[in-house]
Amino acid sequence: MSVDSVHTEKRGSVLQVTLDRPKANAIDVATSRALGDVFAGFRDDPDLRIAIITGAGEKFFCPGWDLKAAAEGEAVDSDYGVGGFGGLQELPDLNKPVIAAVNGICCGGGLEWALSADLILAAEHATFALPEINSGTIADAATLKLPKRIPWHIAMELLFTGRWMDATEAHRWGLVNEVLPSGSLLERAHELAATLAEGPPLVYAAIKEVSRAAESMRFQDALDGITSRKFPTVDKLYSSEDQLEGARAFAEKRKPQWQGR
Repeated sequence: MSVDSVHTEKRGSVLQVTLDRPKANAIDVATSRALGDVFAGFRDDPDLRIAIITGAGEKFFCPGWDLKAAAEGEAVDSDYGVGGFGGLQELPDLNKPVIAAVNGICCGGGLEWALSADLILAAEHATFALPEINSGTIADAATLKLPKRIPWHIAMELLFTGRWMDATEAHRWGLVNEVLPSGSLLERAHELAATLAEGPPLVYAAIKEVSRAAESMRFQDALDGITSRKFPTVDKLYSSEDQLEGARAFAEKRKPQWQGR
């Protein structure tokens, strides 16, 4: 299926979302809204468990905001759709795992798009940067996220200087999970997605909700929220058939059969 410059492909319970906007896979308002609609559909489809995001071609993953569109009048504070810029980072209740397969240049809002994923795989030739400083503006979402993902001083260096980081360095600082040959990137992403798709979806949902909420909570408050079942996903998990199935499968020394209920 295609939605303008956003292509989707379903493989069982895995949805691959490919950004395809020649020449550089930049995101304008229309594309952001289309991505938001796709990810909202992924969130709400009980048959889909994992998403993979990537860019078309081998040179660009995504450079972020489409500056040509901006020059033609698109405002930086436009309505980017249900999920905010790129359709992911502000999408409410997205409690399913997302894998980013970074296949080339990943900078500015494109790096923020990748940071919205839960796992990041990178091709060997992928490069990363936050060049907003050179345009006299702030990398808003990255300023919030990056210091929590990699060492503070490295994050500040990237934000202050706009310098480029190659895939090897990104892996060294823990920004990406794996670095792979270009030809193996999507294959590995789908292999990882297939592994995750066999896991317990209700647990994934609880992990994602709790992790999000805990960013603005004291540790004890967040822990009390789990144990008292104040998080909807935790409450659903603790009352689920899957919770019992996990215990039974362990006791019977067999592989669990997760139903998502």
